Amino acid sequence: MGPASMQEESMTESQEEMEGYGCLLQARSQLESTLQQVAVPVSMKEVGGYIEKQVAYLSGGRGEDSSIIITLPESSAFKDIPEEALAKVFTYLTLIPRTRQPGVKFIIILDRRLDTWASIKTALARIAASFPGNLHLVLVLRPTSFFHRTVTDIGFRFSQEDFMLKMPVVMLSSVTDLLKYINENQLTSEFGGTLDYCHSDWIVLRTAIESFAVTVKDVAHLLQAFGTELAETAMPSECDAIQSLLESHNEKYKKLKEAIRSLSREGRHLLASLETTTTTTTSTTTTRDNDDPHWDVHLDWETVQRLLTQLRDMELAFDGYFEKHIQKLDQYLQLLTYEQSFQEMESCLSRVTSQQSELSTTVNTLAQAEQALQQLDTLETLAQEVMSRAQMVVLHGHQLSAGHHYATALIMQRCNELRHHCDSLDAALGNKRCRLLQAQQLLLSLDQAQTWCDEAAYMLANQLVEKFQSKEGAQTALKAIESFLEGSPSIMTSGPEVLALEYEAVITPHLQGKIEKTFEKHTAVQQMIQNRQAGLRKLADKHVRPVQLVAPRAENPPRSKSPIFSPKHAEALKFTFDLPLPGKRASRKGPNARKIEVIHDYQESRSCVSYGVEGEDSPDVLKRHVMRELIETERIYVEELLSVLLGYKAEMENPHLAALLPPVLHAKRGVLFGNMPDIYNFHSSLFLQDLEGCLDTPEGVGLCFLARKENFQMYECYCQNKPRSDALWRQFSDCAFFQECQKKLGHKLGLDSYLLKPVQRLTKYQLLLKELLKHSTDCEGSSELQGALLAMLDLLKSVNDSMHQIAITGYEGDICELGRVLMQGSFSVWISHKKVPTRMKELARFKPMQRHLFLYESVLLFCKKREEHGDSCDKTPSYGFKHCIKMTAVGITENVKGDPRKFEIWYSGREEVYVVQAPSVVVKMSWLSELRRILTNQQKLLRDEVHQNGQPVEHMHLSPPPCERAMRPSRGAPRGCLPGLRLVSATSDAFMCLRSQSPCTRSPRQRPRLRPQCH
Repeated sequence: MGPASMQEESMTESQEEMEGYGCLLQARSQLESTLQQVAVPVSMKEVGGYIEKQVAYLSGGRGEDSSIIITLPESSAFKDIPEEALAKVFTYLTLIPRTRQPGVKFIIILDRRLDTWASIKTALARIAASFPGNLHLVLVLRPTSFFHRTVTDIGFRFSQEDFMLKMPVVMLSSVTDLLKYINENQLTSEFGGTLDYCHSDWIVLRTAIESFAVTVKDVAHLLQAFGTELAETAMPSECDAIQSLLESHNEKYKKLKEAIRSLSREGRHLLASLETTTTTTTSTTTTRDNDDPHWDVHLDWETVQRLLTQLRDMELAFDGYFEKHIQKLDQYLQLLTYEQSFQEMESCLSRVTSQQSELSTTVNTLAQAEQALQQLDTLETLAQEVMSRAQMVVLHGHQLSAGHHYATALIMQRCNELRHHCDSLDAALGNKRCRLLQAQQLLLSLDQAQTWCDEAAYMLANQLVEKFQSKEGAQTALKAIESFLEGSPSIMTSGPEVLALEYEAVITPHLQGKIEKTFEKHTAVQQMIQNRQAGLRKLADKHVRPVQLVAPRAENPPRSKSPIFSPKHAEALKFTFDLPLPGKRASRKGPNARKIEVIHDYQESRSCVSYGVEGEDSPDVLKRHVMRELIETERIYVEELLSVLLGYKAEMENPHLAALLPPVLHAKRGVLFGNMPDIYNFHSSLFLQDLEGCLDTPEGVGLCFLARKENFQMYECYCQNKPRSDALWRQFSDCAFFQECQKKLGHKLGLDSYLLKPVQRLTKYQLLLKELLKHSTDCEGSSELQGALLAMLDLLKSVNDSMHQIAITGYEGDICELGRVLMQGSFSVWISHKKVPTRMKELARFKPMQRHLFLYESVLLFCKKREEHGDSCDKTPSYGFKHCIKMTAVGITENVKGDPRKFEIWYSGREEVYVVQAPSVVVKMSWLSELRRILTNQQKLLRDEVHQNGQPVEHMHLSPPPCERAMRPSRGAPRGCLPGLRLVSATSDAFMCLRSQSPCTRSPRQRPRLRPQCH
């Protein structure tokens, strides 16, 4: 389920969220309508300065017809106020009541008792020009001084018509006349009224109301904007992005909630201030009395209360919408997390299912069955862990569904898929366990049957002839046989067809063959027992000459479970067993084996039971004997390696033996044991199983050796480390730690004897392969056996050569860079040089130098053999490096007069000639063969290089005709040779050397510098 699918599942939840968003918009619309009743185009900030100077004010008083009274008190600032500012003051004062009562009338009280007619006339003219509302009446309190009053009366009389055309003006002589038009309770104290009015308080309240309204508007806008942002938010596809989005939205929500709480506190404070301005408790209803002196305060209180209520409604709508939005994000995050957990578990279950599919139930041996069961145990442990985690995911899915998650259908679908996958995996593992246990039971039963047959043969062979001479002895033997038959394996009561049908699910061709062989063996043993019983019954019934038995020879004491037989007594038929006898352990010393022969009287039985062999001297029998010895000795070898690793190497980490172990020895335990753990792992887990699979097919063992050829290279590393290991052992052989370990293991020999086992085992393989090959001539698998033998011999040679190589001292540089040692051996060497002083010195040396030569693909090393100091048994040779020559500049002469063992190796146009005398002609020919191969390969590489450079080769001689005589190296290039090359020809006794010549001029005696040690 991808993000797109999850977003489709969230459509229902989004619709509910959009319904909450609609409620939020509706609450915002109602709030806006209320704000329109409060807000005016001109704010207190714009006219606040003039209002504070009391140019004009609204006292809250009302005249007839509920006309609003606007008072213009005696103020010197009136004449200084600009026309535009005055218009804004009038607009502001008239818009406050007009927003609440459209069409309301206004009465202006113009107090000019201390002013002049000119000022009154100017004021009236400005009022007429600037007043925006429905002006019902202008009441003017004329000047009180006699002069100004007279002037005012005269001026008003002449100008009355002009003013009356624009607005109704009444000129009042005193405050008493004002009471004729306006009630006393609607006039402030300065006009003799009782209306309580404080101008500064009115300004504060108006400023607070307007500020509250603006803040409410801003908060409402923020709520709507945030709601729109939430509605338009796209769902991310990453858990981190969703988590970040949740944190961001929660942070903004907290800030908005804090702003709303602050605004609500401000509104409640404003309501309290409005309530304190009234002398009596006012009602929150919209009805009022015309004589109420605080009607405007009541209206403001109602407006603020309505704003608070609508703000609360909008807050609740937003809370509901945000809650649904957060719930949607939370559930989407839960769904995405659950999907990731599901995909993880699907991947884990798929891997375990794949491993389960790869685990084969086809086993042919008991060891394979046990190994497969161990692998199945490991796999089941892993599967149980994975399925437990899957169950936790399923439980989490049920919890999400129980929490009314919007994607319950998809979550339950995932739960069902996981549960089905777990059930399928559990069923498959159970089926494989059942099959493996069935196969193990079959193999165990067959092995028990084989063991019973072996014990039967051993019992028959060990019944003493002397005891059968009497009737009582025969009866005792019969009872022993009958008692033994009671333990006959139950699996053999049915035929092979019934057994194959019962184990049809696990039968393989190999198991089928094993069943048939087991039944054949059981039939043969039963026939032998029946024959023995028949003979014993005759002896028990009457005293007759007993059956002649040949007991094991005293001179060949029993040492092995696998007897080797030879035919005896031609006058009687005999049954020869090549079965391993129970209760005995194979001997690790010598080939002596027990021979058991059961002889049947020809007169008693004219038929001979043949059990698995055509004759004792049959090659198949001998090959099986060798194969059994190879497998049995391999098992013993693996056990010995394991005992060393557990009894010595692992004990070095035992804290109880730490006091007996020197720290230096603990630090060098890797040197002492080398790579023995790798050798043990290879033989125990791979090679021993390969050999056991070839028990019935010895001809296939060659392929086992060839298939594991690369693994055997680890012996070379072990042998190279052996000298260091031996030196360390000699240093600490008397350590109490080794004595304690040897005592615990019960070993009669010390650790050094067991450290030698890998070297001894390596040499044993080629002997056993030779024995197998001797009896496998022209048989199937003989070529593979020959290849395996050559591979093991080559490995022995490689190990031997590498042991000599690591003994080289004095060589500057990394000798491993030279590659593998091709040949090595000791020779007598004479050296001659063209340089006169050197030549005279060499001519004086008639006695040859003894040198040990190491041949590599690229160089030939000359070393001097030395014996290290020490006891005679501990002396090891070392080779002091003398010099080396590069094979790219070497020529050879195969025959040297005077001795057929000699040959020449010459260098750089015979400037240096090494006469080498081999120990034998055979050694000489093997070295010459390898030298010819190296030089031929160099010629081929040089020829290929020349062709790549685009220079044609007209003619090249790899060897001259046999009739030619030996020739010295040619200093010039013969006709047909390439420029820049020197061709050195030779007779049948010599080999040609081809090498590159630099195009630059060089002294004939100058040789290229290869490395400090080499020519």
